[in-house]
Amino acid sequence: MAQYGLLRDYRFSEAAEDDIRGSKLYGLNDEKLGKIDDVIFDYASGSIRYAVVDTGGWLSTKKFIVPADRIRASSEHKDDFAADLNKQQIESLPPYKESDLESDQHWANYEGEYRSKWESGPVMHRAQTDRNITPTTQQMTGNLSSERAADRAAGLPSGSPLPSTGTRAEAEADVRAASASTGRIVPAGADTVVISNSAAGIGGRWDTFQSRLRERRKEAAGVGSAEKAGTESAGTLRKAV
Repeated sequence: MAQYGLLRDYRFSEAAEDDIRGSKLYGLNDEKLGKIDDVIFDYASGSIRYAVVDTGGWLSTKKFIVPADRIRASSEHKDDFAADLNKQQIESLPPYKESDLESDQHWANYEGEYRSKWESGPVMHRAQTDRNITPTTQQMTGNLSSERAADRAAGLPSGSPLPSTGTRAEAEADVRAASASTGRIVPAGADTVVISNSAAGIGGRWDTFQSRLRERRKEAAGVGSAEKAGTESAGTLRKAV
């Protein structure tokens, strides 16, 4: 059995109003990206790893995924969610194929390629941090004015020599680490949001849905697998007929 799977048509009948499926996902500049169609969860823990978003057609593959720890409750739309993404960035991600989940090896390969885009591609999610960064031309390294601006932003004296024991990046990292908050923060006037590495605490609907999934992960995993098997059997029967 694969390590991760989808809920598919499984429902928590007594808490339908808390189901995050059907909620809208908004991106940067309040751009509607689509609706949450399903979730990819860990069979062992019930933890949600990704939200599967149905774009409604603007994306050629129609669906894409977003890591659960990159989603937050929307401040503009009640019961909906947001992520620091735009359509151009999503189009640059490796195409999501549901069939990859059927094999741990296929999924590991896809997830590795997908995650690398958050660290080195247009999404620019810096490795080992929880912030998305899309640099402007003036912020690119090697630009003198860029480095001076970066010094000021990092709290370093502008144009100051680097410490003899480290690089500029390391010095900046030390300053940021010293001033960083450990909580989930929405800085005033900022376009990005710092989110903890776990998907807990996203919002009322999400948290309730996550809790119920953890409680019933075995049942959900069994139903999801059975439904998939049933669909495949029906498809095989139709072909045979």
